[in-house]
Amino acid sequence: MVNIGDIIFQFILLLVLLAIITAIIVVIRSAVRNRGQSKNVEQKLDKVIEMLEKDKRE
Repeated sequence: MVNIGDIIFQFILLLVLLAIITAIIVVIRSAVRNRGQSKNVEQKLDKVIEMLEKDKRE
């Protein structure tokens, strides 16, 4: 005979497992996106530094 408490417990464990997997995926995706954004920021800062160096030379 199946106990209703066992079914609820298994369902909760399944939800926790899915939440952990989803959290890992979200963290990985956000890390990849942030890496791309940081490259863009670095490129913009390099341009600004070049412009400032040109202004100092002139």
